[in-house]
Formats: sequence, structure tokens, C-alpha cells
Amino acid sequence: MANRNRAEVRGAIHRRIRRKVRGTTERPRLAVYRSVNHIYAQLIDDEKARTLAAASTTEKSLRGSSGGNIEAAKRVGQAIAERAQAAGISSVVFDRGGYLYHGRVRALTDAARAAGLNKHEAREVEQPPAEAAKPEAAGEEKGKKKKRAKEAKADGE
Repeated sequence: MANRNRAEVRGAIHRRIRRKVRGTTERPRLAVYRSVNHIYAQLIDDEKARTLAAASTTEKSLRGSSGGNIEAAKRVGQAIAERAQAAGISSVVFDRGGYLYHGRVRALTDAARAAGLNKHEAREVEQPPAEAAKPEAAGEEKGKKKKRAKEAKADGE
């Protein structure tokens, strides 16, 4: 097995993604980079090789107690969406940068969608889990199972 470190693996995944993902003038690429302490997002037009808008936790307006958590990623996602709309961009193609679509990366994109980017992809707000069945209903269910088991046993004898 190849002895590779995490940065090399992420770089390989990122190159594979970049072969498929291209930003255009109409639909720029939303590139995400995350470090241990910060998260960065850029809107890039690959046809003209220009950055159209950017946001990161290194900015004073987006800095919080920590730049390396999900709350900070949500702030950056909302900021990049607002800046994109100010530039006349409503739809982007997402580039996760070789990172798993999980945690801070997912929080950033979900916040950007909620703020108006790619409205057709916006997810509904996650609902809290349904309340557990009432104890009475659970007791009734157990009673029905026991009754069926007794009937099956009686049929088998």
C-alpha cells in the first residue's frame, strides 16, 4: 500500500474533482478551502481566470470566537451568497476542494443555499426527530406481539 499523507490524498482528490468541475461566467465555481483555524470561499470564473467574490473567517466582520467551527462556516456561507447576489450571480457550481462533504464544508454550502444561491438545490430546514412513541402505545405494541406469539405457539402444538 502506498505510504501517503493526508495532504497528498486530498490533493489527488481535488485534482480529480477539478477535471470535472469548471466555473463559467454565468455559473462560477464556489471553491472552498478549510484550514484548522479558518475557512475560505471564493467564486471563480475559470473562463476568465478571475475571482469574482470571496469571504473568509480572517475578515474582521466574519471573525467570531473561532474561525474553525461550523458556526463560522455558516457565517462565511451567508456572506459569500450575499456577495454573489450583489455581483449578479444566482447559481454556482460547488467545488468541495477534495474535502468530504461533511461538517464545516456542508455547513458553508447549506448556509449559502439558504441565503439564496442555487435556490433549486435548497434543502428544507431539518426537522428535529419525531417524538418518541408514548409509553402507553409502546405497551400496547408489546402486548400485540406477545398475543401473536402465543397464538402462533398454540397453532403449532
